[in-house]
Amino acid sequence: MEAMQPFRAHVQNGRLVIDEPTNLPEGEVVYLTPVDGIQGADFDADERSALHQELQAAIAEADAGQTDDFARVIAELQRQL
Repeated sequence: MEAMQPFRAHVQNGRLVIDEPTNLPEGEVVYLTPVDGIQGADFDADERSALHQELQAAIAEADAGQTDDFARVIAELQRQL
């Protein structure tokens, strides 16, 4: 199973437009949450800047194919319990 890559989107005329094509099936429902709208994410300016830098780095790694298989990571975590 291929790992799901994060979506990057922007607002255009009040609608969310995903910046890259996807291989999701027609009619698939996805839920989007603005990074700034995450509950409990009361960051100051420095923390928010650091978060955005980390997110950009993570997106760059994913774009370069430097990802881990989610099922393998979960299995490893479960073995450690």
